[in-house]
Amino acid sequence: MRTPTLSGPPRLPVPRPRESPSIRDRIAASARAEGLHTTTEDVVRWLDERRRSPEFDVRRIPFDALDAWSFAPGTGDLVHRSGRFFAVTGLHVTELGEPHGDGPARDWHQPIIEQPEVGILGILAKEFGGVLHFLMQAKMEPGNPNVVQLSPTVQATRSNYTRAHRGAAVRYVEHFVAPAPGRVIADVLQSEHGSWFLRKSNRNMVVETTGEVDLLPDYRWLTLRQIHDLLRLDNTVNMDARTVLSCLPDAEPDGTALMPDVELLSWFTGQRTRHHVRARRTGLGDVPGWQRDRHAIRHEHGRYFSVVAVAVAAANREVAGWTQPLIEPTAPGVVAFYTRTFGGVRHVLVHALAEGGFLDTVELAPTVQGVPLNYAHLDPADRPPLLDHAATVADAALRYRVTHSEEGGRFLNAESRYLIVDADGLPEVPVEPPDGYAWVTPGQLAALSRHGHYLNVQARTLLACLRCLPA
Repeated sequence: MRTPTLSGPPRLPVPRPRESPSIRDRIAASARAEGLHTTTEDVVRWLDERRRSPEFDVRRIPFDALDAWSFAPGTGDLVHRSGRFFAVTGLHVTELGEPHGDGPARDWHQPIIEQPEVGILGILAKEFGGVLHFLMQAKMEPGNPNVVQLSPTVQATRSNYTRAHRGAAVRYVEHFVAPAPGRVIADVLQSEHGSWFLRKSNRNMVVETTGEVDLLPDYRWLTLRQIHDLLRLDNTVNMDARTVLSCLPDAEPDGTALMPDVELLSWFTGQRTRHHVRARRTGLGDVPGWQRDRHAIRHEHGRYFSVVAVAVAAANREVAGWTQPLIEPTAPGVVAFYTRTFGGVRHVLVHALAEGGFLDTVELAPTVQGVPLNYAHLDPADRPPLLDHAATVADAALRYRVTHSEEGGRFLNAESRYLIVDADGLPEVPVEPPDGYAWVTPGQLAALSRHGHYLNVQARTLLACLRCLPA
């Protein structure tokens, strides 16, 4: 008979700090530091060299030249034969505005991208010389107006990193699929463009490593200061990098605001409940007001966007060549944060905006978000507030003006002029916010960006841009 062994009480897990006490200081230090491995000027030259590479080629093709893509019988949806990647389908949206149908209703039909997979947008961080650096990639995307832009370490759909395309493995993805405990700086599901994607989310991640990392030719270690410098250049830091950067903890959180956080959350919840949006999928072949020929699907009045097809060659991608559909806007957009100072604290004017493709009806958007050409046929009183003003705002009021392109893997030449406007001296901008708008601090936006589906992708871009401005 075995004698039972005595043991002590079970060892209980030890609680840890809810947030690394040093992470905000380390982010602030990186935002002040020059890079140890390369200068910002060298990064600009490196990107220019990659853009001139003969390895990259994008050309338009008719739909019948698409390989592995076709219009599905019955629905007319544009689909890939594998059933993976994404599809272009139809959407019917009805926005009643109020829970019981009060107020004006909007009703429209449109093509939209359906991509139910959750992709990974991940930036790898590592400390060099006591300063956090971030591993950024010179990535070719077929829709970029200048082909190559600075992107996250990993920018991949699930189909890509599970190798549904049967191409090469996604580099560095192992750091993000199962990150080690204590190494995650940011990890949050965020939406993509609610006007062009149907309920699409990506996992936005920043993960730190202390191990050795083999540096591949299309990658560079940069400090946050260097990335901020590059955010001041047109079409240099891509959308996926901007959204990940917006999820970093704020280096200097605000202490006061016009609305305390609980009031802001209550206001936002109220905005979500007052908007009643029905979004129903339809077949792409049954979208009224849209016309298809061999080369494009276009709106009958030439507004909004088109669906087109391209053939791509890119020697440094997981697959060297492919064809695919892309969405091409009809004209550039204007996206702006208007700012005011209240009691010495800078605030930005945000808009609780409903878009047909959002997972949860409403997200916080910039003060202005739109394409002026799409509203040119309307009377000025019927256009979005401040859209005309933002399109013609005087240089003296601009704190930031840079052209950024949107996601180059799905959108062709989709550019917007991103603005940060100082409204302290502008009588056109009301101190009392219009219905559906609120004055909030950048720190409040930063706190919300660490949770999913509060800030839309345009607001997250402008939050990243706010951080590159002098205090």
